[in-house]
Amino acid sequence: MARAHPSGKDEQAAQAAERQSPSSRIVHQAIVQEGTEELRRPAAALFWSAVAAGLSMGFSLVAQSELRARLSDQPWRPLVDSLGYSVGFLVVILGRQQLFTENTLTPILPLIDRDEPIRILEVARLWLAVLVGNLVGVVAIAWVLGRSDLLSPEVRRAAAELGREALAPGFGVVLLRGIMAGWLIALIVWLLPAAETAHVWIIIIITWLIGVGHFSHVIAGSVDVSVLAWSGEVGWLRALGSFTAPALIGNIIGGVTLVAFLNHAQVKTGRR
Repeated sequence: MARAHPSGKDEQAAQAAERQSPSSRIVHQAIVQEGTEELRRPAAALFWSAVAAGLSMGFSLVAQSELRARLSDQPWRPLVDSLGYSVGFLVVILGRQQLFTENTLTPILPLIDRDEPIRILEVARLWLAVLVGNLVGVVAIAWVLGRSDLLSPEVRRAAAELGREALAPGFGVVLLRGIMAGWLIALIVWLLPAAETAHVWIIIIITWLIGVGHFSHVIAGSVDVSVLAWSGEVGWLRALGSFTAPALIGNIIGGVTLVAFLNHAQVKTGRR
């Protein structure tokens, strides 16, 4: 029996389907699956991956400081030196290292998805392992950058300037800026499954926006303020209390509320 050939309309429909971006349901399911796998990893594996991420985030400060030290003090300078801010995120995200702000979305979707039997204690275990690991890596790389001669004097001055900028706004403004940063980082996680070959550009553009907007990312910014603390310019209580704590709260609010719950809601209500 001869095989039936697809009609012209069938071929057009197939081609249209190939060109379409994945639906929000597919993206949602991909993140749920990834989050479920992360929640089942041993705490030790999460911790050491998070330490690596904390160390890697030091490259954001190094790259941004190197650019700032070589550019004249002009109004357009932050537009250029903020490109350096993206370097650490590229290493961490493409290297599949554990970054706390990514985990405000990835494990939350399995938690609120009724099809996955995830308990809140599992999410708390992951968050604790990743946050502690990130901060251990941050403190270690900040010690190297702040207490050694690795960087030139000009670059060290630029790094200190970035740390002062991170601390300057105060608790309330840092918290608000942290909400924006958490929102944008969680959006990276949401966008990447459908990005195909554009992963690098999505990471660069969104993290550049975080840098140029002075939005407060708890791990990247903690490198900046920890360098100040190691150099003795500010105390650890001020560095952690005036930046790390409000940025952490803001990042959680931005990632969990504005991305995880809203995107989950629009998928579960049948929107595309």
